[in-house]
Amino acid sequence: MKTMTISLKINDPLVTKVAFATALKNLYTSQVDLTLDDTLGVLASAHALQFSSLLQRCSAMMITGLTSGNVNDFYLAGCKYKTGPLAAAAQKWLEMNLVPEVGRQIHLQKVPKELLLKVLRSPRLFTFNEFHLLKTLLLWVYLQLNHRIRTMPTYETMLTFFNSFPKRCSVLEQDEGRGWTALFLCLRLHGVTKGEDLDVLRHINFFPEAWLFQVEASHYHAVENGGDMVHVRDFASEAVRFGVLFDQGYTTYSEMIAVYGFFFEIKGIRNSATSYTFYMQRMRPTDAGFPSSLCQRGLVSLRAQRLVRYEIRAEALVDSQWQEFRTGPITQQFRFGRPACKSQVLEVQTVGKPIYASFSFIFPAS
Repeated sequence: MKTMTISLKINDPLVTKVAFATALKNLYTSQVDLTLDDTLGVLASAHALQFSSLLQRCSAMMITGLTSGNVNDFYLAGCKYKTGPLAAAAQKWLEMNLVPEVGRQIHLQKVPKELLLKVLRSPRLFTFNEFHLLKTLLLWVYLQLNHRIRTMPTYETMLTFFNSFPKRCSVLEQDEGRGWTALFLCLRLHGVTKGEDLDVLRHINFFPEAWLFQVEASHYHAVENGGDMVHVRDFASEAVRFGVLFDQGYTTYSEMIAVYGFFFEIKGIRNSATSYTFYMQRMRPTDAGFPSSLCQRGLVSLRAQRLVRYEIRAEALVDSQWQEFRTGPITQQFRFGRPACKSQVLEVQTVGKPIYASFSFIFPAS
């Protein structure tokens, strides 16, 4: 009896003998034992063998198990093996977690530039504020330039590093820096309004002078026009963002923000195990509990009314699917005193935790 030999040449480092053998078991049983650590190699093997059902099973398992440590590899696998849902899920996960989670870990170093660009351009991107997003992106650049390090640098170390560059031109104007320009054009630098944060922009020698001049000019014109953001034309891509990561440990969350002498409280309240409300309200510097540090630079608007265009959004992950809640863009005149000082309330019903709540707004001409 002749022995038949089947030869299959596969040039893919992810297809190991163990992963390939596991995939072949799919010919005999639909109950192939898999762990999350196995899925990358088995996915590659299933693609080579054109086992569509196993490919889908691996993809579903990877979507459920997305973490900071694997999101980059899973995204690249989704693109390479044409499993669109996996690549899309990895991107969506990173849109929510780039700043609060990945940006605090060495895994940030592995985020591909093209994926990072997609995330930065996404209207769903979550950030605590515009400066926090800037710090995350600066840290990504630092890790690209120092690719051998395996521990996260301190914020001060990163600033010192960029300050050490030659002063004749900014980092983005140098040969290597030009390749990152598209990433930094996604930032909303006009949303960086705190004095100490603006000082960082000026002193790290990262941005071209023209960029810094544009930021300073936008602030000057806004202050001169009573807070009106005359430079902002597109709400979707230019609104100033503030975020709240409402974790299961919270019953309430409150944060005071100041923009051009106007003060707002952004607030989240847990009403029950699955019910939440989010809103913002205008505050006076004389209100009880108002932090004096917000007025330390002396910019306080005396305008009784402030026209605001805003949107409140919240997202939560439930069974590998993102639930989204939003008010939609609203234009409202904020005054002092209830009810005119309070925004529309966003009601959220979800079992997902945490909740990523975003407050976006601009001050239109009024």
